[in-house]
Amino acid sequence: MSIVFAFAIYFIVWWVVFIAVLPFGVTTQAEHGQVTPGTVESAPVAPALFRKIIITTCLSFVIFAVIYAVLVFDLITLDDIPFLPRFEPLDQ
Repeated sequence: MSIVFAFAIYFIVWWVVFIAVLPFGVTTQAEHGQVTPGTVESAPVAPALFRKIIITTCLSFVIFAVIYAVLVFDLITLDDIPFLPRFEPLDQ
């Protein structure tokens, strides 16, 4: 696996995990009871983005390590996927 391919996979995994982690622990201004003038009620009170970035980076590293192991060490091959057709070598 080239370094560019590995970085691209990590980048994609990081963003998917980040979007999944963003809504966790968010309290809206309406739930908190104090709505700042000029903002919508659904705006978060304290989004805690730095904490979510750290969590995302750690989770992404674990997920990327699994993907890397599967790709580099051939832990899962196409023959292991049950619904794909089997391609047998031609005996001549």
